[in-house]
Amino acid sequence: MMRIVKQDFDGIIERLSPLDASWMDDTAEAIMARIRGIQAKTEYTREDIEDLIRADSGDEFQVSLFCVGLFLGFSKDKLAFELKDRLGSGGTGIKRYQQDTATYLDVLEELGLLEAMTATVNVKPVWSDLLLERLRSGRGSAIQGQQRGRNLEDFAEETIKEVFGSLYEPRCTFQGVNGLAKCDFAIPCKQDPYILVEAKGYGATGSKMSDIIGDLDAIIRVKRHDASLLFITDGVTWKERANDLRKIVQRQNDGRITRIYTKQMKDQFRADLETLKSEYGI
Repeated sequence: MMRIVKQDFDGIIERLSPLDASWMDDTAEAIMARIRGIQAKTEYTREDIEDLIRADSGDEFQVSLFCVGLFLGFSKDKLAFELKDRLGSGGTGIKRYQQDTATYLDVLEELGLLEAMTATVNVKPVWSDLLLERLRSGRGSAIQGQQRGRNLEDFAEETIKEVFGSLYEPRCTFQGVNGLAKCDFAIPCKQDPYILVEAKGYGATGSKMSDIIGDLDAIIRVKRHDASLLFITDGVTWKERANDLRKIVQRQNDGRITRIYTKQMKDQFRADLETLKSEYGI
């Protein structure tokens, strides 16, 4: 019979050990094998692209696309979007490649794959390049996502400041009728805001969909029913998550969000702020 004992924090913490794991799985090994098979040349041709992405199965073609992404410096999501955007409907996998090889190769050339292969293979690396790449793929990936979001906030704040001067509070927790919630901008103040602005960029490494919808719903739950909620977003990867974007649009259609904007709608955003400023007497 197992004896019942009371464990203590120190007894557990002293016995913790690192959980080491290798990043080199079967897929990574297949990618590296494909890359090592590339012959070094001073210049590459369309036939070299065919050799790079040649595959007999869907799994092998995924390895091909990973190799393409590595040469172009694209994430998996970004490459998928670029291919879909240029190829149109019909998919981007091995069946599409086999059905329309010429067009697929044309798209890869348009993306700059030949130039990328030539530049990458013929580069003369130094030790700092290795560290730079580790920085880019680690901390750099997180910073890139943060920067996308911050750039969108700066875009919103610039227009808000033009209309309201100093009568707004950025990145704050505001007081609503049903409690507190965070928002990017509360106008004219966080104690009793009439206008709430939330700015969220969606990219491969940007805000997560669940976070975006969760933040919006938190604002909707606590704000005054007559307060306006303006949502600013951007990022072409929304096209890959169209159903999720539809959920946000539905909130606007239901009246829970006043208006949705992108950076291309700056003039409309400013005009609506001017209108709301007059309506609320701010």
